[in-house]
Amino acid sequence: MIPTLRSSSLLDRQSGKRSDPEYLASLVRHADARFIVLLDHKPVIVSNEARTEAALRWFTQGDLENVDIEVVDPFFLGVERTGGAPRFAVAVTELRIRQTPAALRMLAPTVDLRSLAMQGIVSSEEVSLAGKAKALAHWHDNARCCGRCGAATRIRDGGWRRRCWACGTDIFPRTDPVVIMLVEHPDRQSCLLGRSGRFAPNMYSTLAGFIEPGEDVADAVRREVMEEAGIEVGAVSYHSTQPWPFPHSLMIGCIAQATTTDLTIDLEELADARWFSRDECRHIIEGTHPGGVTGPGRQAIARVLLNAFIEGRA
Repeated sequence: MIPTLRSSSLLDRQSGKRSDPEYLASLVRHADARFIVLLDHKPVIVSNEARTEAALRWFTQGDLENVDIEVVDPFFLGVERTGGAPRFAVAVTELRIRQTPAALRMLAPTVDLRSLAMQGIVSSEEVSLAGKAKALAHWHDNARCCGRCGAATRIRDGGWRRRCWACGTDIFPRTDPVVIMLVEHPDRQSCLLGRSGRFAPNMYSTLAGFIEPGEDVADAVRREVMEEAGIEVGAVSYHSTQPWPFPHSLMIGCIAQATTTDLTIDLEELADARWFSRDECRHIIEGTHPGGVTGPGRQAIARVLLNAFIEGRA
């Protein structure tokens, strides 16, 4: 099963044309150009009164000019595959527009992207677009100075590159690879779930961790599971991937086969970890666990891995 928060297929990224400033400028001026607005990294949305359904709000350049937001160096997301309409993102801060009440009214409501992804009230394609924009905005915030000489960098390629004005070094958006793994008990009838101290009370999910330099995926899975839960892992198989813009990760989903069962929990990494039977996991997903245990949100790859285990497809 493919994770629901995935690279959007709605747009053609046109990566081969990003380095043409005249082409990008023509797209910005295009009558059908539309812009996502990220206010302090939170996308502006439209929603129904009950907040059970929502969508990204797309602004025209005129809309933005009316609230004194200048479209300078917008992030180029791509063009629609049907019709070719250009799509961009603009990142602003509340401090920047605080003196403009009309702007604050127009740029509301905003919702944290993680909440949108977890609640599932916005389509997966639009969550993916907002995630792409948020990841770019976060990278730009942290790449304003050259890591080689310390001079200021400038935006190029529609937001997909920065160049140091002093030494000419090019800097590109980063993606951090993360392994996330469903660890099966040796009897294949239960799986290992852990609880981070950052989770909501009684929420459990699959284990995860960043890949370190020089590691392959399987080695990272084995190391992370041993470090966090004290469990030895043998075979590791790839399942699926998911871009996860919090802030700019690629989640690499795996199924790992445990060869030991006694837990030794690193309490600095996990508040708790337990083996859960397949029936327990089913109750977690259905929201009927007798102990009140909850699981990962609908848009998360952890949910996909857990469903694969429940259905015997892991």
